[in-house]
Amino acid sequence: MSRSWPRGGSGPPVLVLNGPNLGALGRRDPGLYGTLDLDAIMARLGKLAAELGLALEGLQSDHEGEVVEALLGAGERGVAAVVLNPGAFAHVSYAVHDAVEVAGIPVVEVHLSNVHARERWRHRLVIAPASSGVIAGFGPLSYDLGLRAAADLLRATG
Repeated sequence: MSRSWPRGGSGPPVLVLNGPNLGALGRRDPGLYGTLDLDAIMARLGKLAAELGLALEGLQSDHEGEVVEALLGAGERGVAAVVLNPGAFAHVSYAVHDAVEVAGIPVVEVHLSNVHARERWRHRLVIAPASSGVIAGFGPLSYDLGLRAAADLLRATG
């Protein structure tokens, strides 16, 4: 199942792309991931995007192929940058890694939890080497910081 948030605002468009299980935010282990659901996070980001002069759109998918397709098609659709929370794909998906590498636009990887303070298998981030940077461990603030980083990358290149 996937969910999308239509593009809103004006300015260079940024896609907030979320991988598996992130649609369960707010009810999935709130002690670790916080109490905000994805709608609340997207609403926060919409306000921040307006302050930063960016348009914002979103997609959450539990399906690896849909995440890959979103990354590969982003530039063609006019998306200028991506804020990506790959969820568990971060640790295992070379397909998402390759799509980030080929996307041709800045991709900022974000994680709600500090993956390096968790189970050992979470320490390896296979997508990170293809990303512009990684922000982890700040809860929903990780998304805000990721959007700010994307805005700075766009200003630097544009």
